[in-house]
Amino acid sequence: MNECSEPPHKLSVFNELRLNGEFCDAVIKVEDVAFQIHKVILCNCTPYFRSVCSLFSHCSDPLVINIAGLSPDMMQLIIDFAYTGSVSVTKDNVQDLLLAADQLNVMGVIQACCSFLGEQLCPQNCIGIWRFTNICVSPELQHKAHHCITDRFEEVVSCEEFLQLSAQELADILDRDDLNVRRERCVFEAVMRWIDHEPEERQRHLAALLSKVRLALMTMDDIRITVLSNELVQNNAECMTLVNDAIAILPNQHRYYNCPARPRLPNAILFATGGFSGDDLTHVTEVYNVRTDDWITVTDSLQHPHAYHGTVFLNGYIYCIGGRDRMEKFNSVCRFDLRAHTWQEVAPMYFRRCYVSVTVLNGIIYAMGGFDGHDRLSTAECYQPETNQWSVIASMHEQRSDASCTALHEKIYICGGLNGFECLQTAECYNPKTNQWTVIAPMNFRRSGTGVVTYADHIYAVGGFDGSSRLRSAEAYNPQTDAWTTVSSMITPRSNFGIEVIDSRIFVVGGYSGTTTTFNVECYDATKNQWSQACDMDVSRSALSCCVVSGLPNIAEYATPREVLPLSHFEEDAMESDDFIPIF
Repeated sequence: MNECSEPPHKLSVFNELRLNGEFCDAVIKVEDVAFQIHKVILCNCTPYFRSVCSLFSHCSDPLVINIAGLSPDMMQLIIDFAYTGSVSVTKDNVQDLLLAADQLNVMGVIQACCSFLGEQLCPQNCIGIWRFTNICVSPELQHKAHHCITDRFEEVVSCEEFLQLSAQELADILDRDDLNVRRERCVFEAVMRWIDHEPEERQRHLAALLSKVRLALMTMDDIRITVLSNELVQNNAECMTLVNDAIAILPNQHRYYNCPARPRLPNAILFATGGFSGDDLTHVTEVYNVRTDDWITVTDSLQHPHAYHGTVFLNGYIYCIGGRDRMEKFNSVCRFDLRAHTWQEVAPMYFRRCYVSVTVLNGIIYAMGGFDGHDRLSTAECYQPETNQWSVIASMHEQRSDASCTALHEKIYICGGLNGFECLQTAECYNPKTNQWTVIAPMNFRRSGTGVVTYADHIYAVGGFDGSSRLRSAEAYNPQTDAWTTVSSMITPRSNFGIEVIDSRIFVVGGYSGTTTTFNVECYDATKNQWSQACDMDVSRSALSCCVVSGLPNIAEYATPREVLPLSHFEEDAMESDDFIPIF
């Protein structure tokens, strides 16, 4: 149930009069049910009634308004809303109530219904809700539902609603750059699932839909095993032309940006900022695109070199917190507006913190531990973006610099670090509701300069320095059992690296190997308990910070190489090449 309340109104007296049938000057009739109302109250609720009442303002007799197309129950809810400013929206009534509110232009009820539907969105119902917004126009809900379709497409495909899409609706969805699929093969399989639901009727759409599949993004094995083995494709000359064109493009797909090789946009990207490159600080920012497995440099000219800092993404901003340069340890905090491409300094922390640990929980930024230039810190504080204020919270049980932290199940976990004398094996968690830290089971290894991240409903601690050597080992903590379990080790030992989860994998980025800073990036898949190499960064670095950015409307600005030529240049270049294949 969802309840929406408008600002307080002086309606209690009017509602009492309505319930007692006193001073009512109009009647609303729905089917065989009559509702006595006060015109001024309904006119205040919606322009529909104001318009109707204006038409009959010259009449001295009580006004009777007959309304067709909705049930008495829905009319009752709308009248109650007009008199009380609130309405109860449930799964059982939301569709009929939204239709009724849309018919009568009751904006308060429309907003309540749309908010309720937005909260219920999931792969199983997003197509139905999206199509429903064509009847009851709500641009915000329509956008939210469509985003759910494209963002969670691989889940949507397996749902019953997917099979009810029209050919044009499916083609429009498949054509989008922001369709979120790990492998393009999924798009082809989605087309075939849709066709197989009603093969006699839908086979005629195969070529049109296949043209929306970016076949040149598939591997040659996927094309052979999945596409060319399909009888419907084999028996369709237009489809075979599309496949052959894609195969011809495959060896040079990086040169084509307006064809079946144009990469889909990722739904999230990974930012790597600052750090030490060799012996020098770097201000370079690189972005990792998981769809194309490459890094793009997006350094802003106003960025200052930082190392041992923290970064988080929140509400469209990347926050850069604490850290150090060659001379100074910082308590300063700056944020980068990813839409406007501008930097802004916000309220500083109470403490200078390099080697700081930062995370976000429920829209609040937390900064813990670190080194102020004199002492390793046990203090912690949190930042409210709405008020631009930091508040000191309970201190940790131990001094921790060069630790790492993450959030899971409404708590914050911090692991390892250095207390000034030794690398730490200990870990603890913070409950914001009680403002208390609790010691949890120690890790299997001492880890300073470690990476800690939430993944697969566990806390993972990876790599680091144990006081004598850089580590490859990794382990996972289960909050339910308060126990650590060893998992597969990284390929490369490292400390002071970036760590984030993107595309359902842990990525570790750069770091220090014990002898030098590294470009190296690798990722971990819990379903396989296996690490694999990913594309190296362009800049070798340690003491960097990483964060994942998602839900960005201008994500293409950060996911596409800035040196890419306009489409026309690529097309002209391709036409001059011997291997050019016409595709239009």
